[in-house]
This record gives sequence, C-alpha cells and structure tokens, in this order.
Amino acid sequence: MFEAVVMICAALAGEPCRAALVPGSEAETLAGCEAALEARPVEGAACRAAGGALAVEEVAPGVFAHVGRIEEPDAENGGDVSNLGFVIGEASVAVIDSGGAAWIGEALWRAIRAETALPVRHVILTHVHPDHVFGASVFAGAEVVGHAGLARALAERQDNYLESYAREIGLPLFLGTRAPEVTRAVEGGTLIDLGGRVLELRAWETAHSSTDLTVLDRATGTLFAGDLVFDRHVPALDGSLRGWQAVLTEMQALEVAQLVPGHGGPVLDWPEGSAPVLDYLDTLAADARAAIDAGTRLGEAVQQIGTGEVGEWALFEAYNARNATVAYTELEWE
Repeated sequence: MFEAVVMICAALAGEPCRAALVPGSEAETLAGCEAALEARPVEGAACRAAGGALAVEEVAPGVFAHVGRIEEPDAENGGDVSNLGFVIGEASVAVIDSGGAAWIGEALWRAIRAETALPVRHVILTHVHPDHVFGASVFAGAEVVGHAGLARALAERQDNYLESYAREIGLPLFLGTRAPEVTRAVEGGTLIDLGGRVLELRAWETAHSSTDLTVLDRATGTLFAGDLVFDRHVPALDGSLRGWQAVLTEMQALEVAQLVPGHGGPVLDWPEGSAPVLDYLDTLAADARAAIDAGTRLGEAVQQIGTGEVGEWALFEAYNARNATVAYTELEWE
C-alpha cells in the first residue's frame, strides 16, 4: 500500500522535520496514490510506501484494542503509553482514544485501514489527559465526541499539556500534534450508530478526572472505561477520591462482558477487574483520614498515605505522592 505524506517542520531554522500521513490518501499502488493526490492536491505532499501500523488485538468481533506501554512518556516510547481502540460497524468506524501525539493517531489510522476501508466517523475521547487525546486531529472530518466538560478542560490545560508532552517525547515525534476540538459534547448519555452496531456513551460525575466518559459496544458487551479503570499501572487521581469510589461502585452493576481499561489489560473480567483499583482508593482514603485525625501535616502525610500498596503497582513512585495530596486535601474538609 502507498500513502501520501507531507513534511512537517518546526518553525525555527535547524529544527527537525517529520513525515506526516495525509489520512484518506492511501492506495494499493504508487500510481493510485499519485492519482488520488492529483484529484485532491495537498501542498507539499508526495507518495511513498505506507509506514507502520499500531499493534492492535481483536478483543471481540469487530472490536480492537491497542495496549500502550506502562511507562512515563519519553523519547523512546514516543508517548505511546495509553490504551486505544476502535469499533467497526456496517457503515463506519469509531475510534476510542487517539494517543498522545499525531504520529500515534497516524499509526492507529493505518491499523484501522488494515482491517476495513469504512470511514472513521467518530473519535471518542474518554477524558482530558494528553496521552489519550493528542492523536485525534489526524482523523480529519470525524466528529470528536467527549464529556460535556471536555472542551473547557482542554482549553484550560492544552497549552501546558502540549508544552510538557513535546518536552517529554521530544522532536521530531511531536511535530504536527495539536489539541483536538470537541464537536459533540455528552451530558448524561448518548448513542452512536455505526450501522448495525450501537455504542452507548455515558458521562460520569467527577472521578478519575472531571471529564470521564465510558463507551459500551452493545453488540459484544465490551466496555471501554478509559482511566476509570487501571490495570498494573498505578491509578492516577486527578478528580475526586470519593467520586471515583462511588463511580466504580456504580459501574460494578453494569451488564458488561469484558472491560478495556485505560492502561494495562487489554481486557479485564467485570466486575472483578475493579477490585484492585477500589482497594487502592480505599487505602488512600483510610490512610488520609488517619493522618488528618492524627493532625499530621500534609507534607509528612503524603509520605505515608497509600504506601502499603507499593508492591502492587507499576509507576508507584511517579504517582502515589500526587494521589495522596489530592486525597488529603479532599478529605480534610469532610
């Protein structure tokens, strides 16, 4: 297969360039690609052999998941540190989370094209965090769907996220990456019909974050939970401890055949898959309340809260102190 690419370069002289995919320009032959470009010109584009596709696993019929590395984003992993997915209907495809950089979105596009020629009509973002959203702009023309609070959360955070992610994964991998524009906001719930296949979206109260959204494929009972559920990767608390406990407890009653977490997996049994996260959150809550009752100051308390879970999770040192701070400051005002 051949595809059209365009060179994206940094504005400053001497900075590197990156060959970026022009989605929708793929063809079986070089001549076919060149004919497509002639019919739909793209400034600076040229045809070449297709690049690599993101590794995906078919976790249920027509349901695919990519497992990101359980690592902090860096130049080696290029920000590929979260789970992504897509669902194929009879008429169209829905992407569920898009990765932390444009190159990941491009690789996900290639993975989709290896499975189907149907158009990508929807890109659904499960929450605001950069490792889940920054590949979305690759899917030009697709409706970008998120929690009702996602557009505002992105507006408040995107500059910091773009700067920090560019620094962490480096150039040229981050070139061409920009924050997505949410074009459909979900408040409560909504349905998306892919043609003979319906996705059920639900926006939750503040839990892992203030913008958590889940996606249920009704045909297979597969639930994409975003970062409401972690596996192996220590949970990251950026919302409300009590809210997250309440949401997970409510989610346990859902009729779900299997669940794709935001990290780890690729699939977990449900509701059993919620147990480790709930145990960790319960430990945070118990330890924070004990520290508050004992009059322990925040600086000392964060070195104690949650530490009994240290052997249970990857990246514990990177996240637990932050989680402890959120837990302490929330429960201090009970």
